[in-house]
Amino acid sequence: MEESNEKVSQLIPHYKIWITDEHGNGILGDGKWKILKAVVEHGSLVAACKALGITYRRTWGDLQTISKQLGFPLLATSRGGRDGGCSVLSPQGECLVKAFDRFHASTDATVNEALQNFLNEVKTINSND
Repeated sequence: MEESNEKVSQLIPHYKIWITDEHGNGILGDGKWKILKAVVEHGSLVAACKALGITYRRTWGDLQTISKQLGFPLLATSRGGRDGGCSVLSPQGECLVKAFDRFHASTDATVNEALQNFLNEVKTINSND
């Protein structure tokens, strides 16, 4: 039973968070959150897409759709010129990332607490025989 309890203690939860509109259309989730965080980290949407190995065109379109759904811009853009254009997070986009960071941290804590409760229950299954 010791070995069984040890294996149970090593279980790790995995989950994804996403938020939809009233019709079930995805608005924001872990994937887009990671993209927005990568824009901050890498300094532009192009660099973020390269770092994540995703296509710029689709990502641009997805972020524009989210902006329309939320009613504020996620990106601040500058047109090309001698140094080329650039897309970085808008002030609203930065606030959204910070809010989702806090939401995720809170959810992570809740899920981890629930996992511990679950694991404690699972450990008692064999001892109830």
